[in-house]
Amino acid sequence: SFFLIAYAGRETRKQRFINQSLNQQIETYIAQGQFDHCKKLLESVDNVLGRALNAGIKQLEKDPQKAENSLIDRLDAEENRIGQWIHYLNVVASVAPMIGLLGTVSGMISASQTIGRGGMGRPELLAGDIGEALVTTATGLTIGIPAMIAYFILRNRLNTLMLQTAQIGSELLAIPL
Repeated sequence: SFFLIAYAGRETRKQRFINQSLNQQIETYIAQGQFDHCKKLLESVDNVLGRALNAGIKQLEKDPQKAENSLIDRLDAEENRIGQWIHYLNVVASVAPMIGLLGTVSGMISASQTIGRGGMGRPELLAGDIGEALVTTATGLTIGIPAMIAYFILRNRLNTLMLQTAQIGSELLAIPL
């Protein structure tokens, strides 16, 4: 889960979505109708806005409405590509405590069997089984809790960045030609 947290954290950095310094240059190219220069610039940029705008710019000369639709479609694809890693964190956060619970049940079954064989007069016989139950529970929670916290933080970061990126992209495509 720590790999997923690190990877999703890297993928949801603001630099991976928007490059403010290029927005002015893109705006100038669009306003002047220099779509070829704009396409070349966008092809050299490796961020979500650049890839999404590149899809929209190809349609802008022909049909501004199709340009907006292309932008939105590409942003949806980008969100799904990045979001899949964040959703895996949700799976880990949900499953890890269940695996811990399974170990708890297994330890308690063993403890019950030990009581059946040796009676209640020797509590030291139960220590290993109870220890197994506690260790598996703690392990499941130790994995699940950070994964759940990271899931909510990263999901909210992705949503915020996608909204900002969509807004900037729409504004750039709406520049009067």
